[in-house]
Amino acid sequence: MKHWTLDDIDWSAFDPSKVDPDILAIVKAASMVERNGLDYATYLCNVFDDDPEFQEAARGWAAEEVQHGRALGRWAQLADPAWDFAAAFKRFTDGYKLPLDATRSVRGTRTGELIARCIVETGTSSYYSALAEAAIEPVLKDICRKIAADEFRHYKLFYAHMTRYQTVERLGRWRRLAAGIGRMFEAEDDELSYAYYAANGVRGPYDRRSNARAYAGRAYRVYRPWHIERAVGMTLKAVGFKPNGRLHRFATQLTSHLLQRRALAYARAEI
Repeated sequence: MKHWTLDDIDWSAFDPSKVDPDILAIVKAASMVERNGLDYATYLCNVFDDDPEFQEAARGWAAEEVQHGRALGRWAQLADPAWDFAAAFKRFTDGYKLPLDATRSVRGTRTGELIARCIVETGTSSYYSALAEAAIEPVLKDICRKIAADEFRHYKLFYAHMTRYQTVERLGRWRRLAAGIGRMFEAEDDELSYAYYAANGVRGPYDRRSNARAYAGRAYRVYRPWHIERAVGMTLKAVGFKPNGRLHRFATQLTSHLLQRRALAYARAEI
């Protein structure tokens, strides 16, 4: 099936009166991370250096991620004509570096690496689904729906390869859970906070805490319970647990509670 391109988006439908400044700020940040997909492909191809099947899949995935970044960046330039996407991306890549010289997974095993990729795709698919519903600007809605569909497909891609490696490496459920939790905590690392800093032209030296708070305080507001419920199910499946049942209900309630608390705390911090 032919993948969508930027020409498939009706840019003429853009409505500047429906741009939300807070959503614009997090879209700018997201465009940095998505546009950086080629560096992720380099890292993954190094880790899976003897697996041409996966390398081909990783390169195809990265090309789609780069397109996501370009689509979001083009929309942000329509919303803010003074914003320079290329300059912001250079600022981001100058300050945030991936471990491109790594030859082994930073997660210890290839199965663990693929679980981590599943966790990332879980987060992005739920995020863009939530953003598509929260946005009222029609072009951004369309872009986010397209990206969300891609991210769900990417989850299935990494899950299939993870299953293939799991038959060989046979990680126990708790080691798989540890890999998943580890990647969740990485969501608090410098990538998104630095992307927010670079994309939004924040003045002064980079401060992770304040930029993470600025990004997350805006991003968390777009989530609704059904987005969290689906994300929890996908996460449980990736780490080897049943994606429904009592554990799913408990984890969904806990995650919803934590997100609400953090969103409220970040909102108060900006008052």
